[in-house]
Amino acid sequence: MSVYLRNAFRFILLVLIQVLLLNKISLFWWTSPGGIPPYVPYIYPLFILLLPFATPVWFLLVAGFMMGVTVDTFMNTGGMHAAACVLMAFARTIVLESLLPKRLDEFKTMSPNVKSMGWTPFMTYAAILLTVHHIYFFVLEIWGFQSIGYMFIKVLISLITSLIFVALYSLLFSSSINTIYYDK
Repeated sequence: MSVYLRNAFRFILLVLIQVLLLNKISLFWWTSPGGIPPYVPYIYPLFILLLPFATPVWFLLVAGFMMGVTVDTFMNTGGMHAAACVLMAFARTIVLESLLPKRLDEFKTMSPNVKSMGWTPFMTYAAILLTVHHIYFFVLEIWGFQSIGYMFIKVLISLITSLIFVALYSLLFSSSINTIYYDK
């Protein structure tokens, strides 16, 4: 399957999982009468995470905006997901360059995933970018730092749940790609 077709299919699949399944599930962590309200886990940023290494920054920004606007349309969030996705797409190249031993354009059509990077680097990469995404999204949602503790708890719980879903997605949909060996 071509890289373009695979990524178009992934875009549609992740939007459908987010909109039809995850948006309908309200997760409660440590519920009590005055506890944390229900929230929705986010898996759609995985589309940006799994684009090929050599994807140009301008395409990452456009793809992040398109994914965010699509989710915003279904969730009626007025651009918050689009803004968080664009920031995450912008930070992606910086994070990858700091984690990989070579230049990104040397990998051509290879994608960051568990098979190509290994579990620890891939989950570190996913955790950093999802943290950027979640912090920015929840700052926009709460609109300020007045209740920083509340925002920190929402970011932490959402990050843990999203990383679990990223690991599950990686286990289910990983393809056999040669592993990049780190020579440091």
